[in-house]
Amino acid sequence: MLSSVIRSKTAIEINIQIMRAFVELRRLVHGYDELSQKIKQLELDTNMQFNEIYQALTELASQKEKDQKPVNPVGYLSYD
Repeated sequence: MLSSVIRSKTAIEINIQIMRAFVELRRLVHGYDELSQKIKQLELDTNMQFNEIYQALTELASQKEKDQKPVNPVGYLSYD
């Protein structure tokens, strides 16, 4: 845009640098989108793994409760 108003070699070079800067910004923004998607996928995978661990721990806890038998007390009974 600047080079169309001011017809000099410096104006053309500055215009080219400005366009390169915008291209670089667009590339960086795309990189952040890609990174954001990877982080979301990692969150989903991690949540699924934690869910599986939670289910396994719940099953172990319920099995432990089932396996516990009432224990007869050992010792003397005192009648007060």
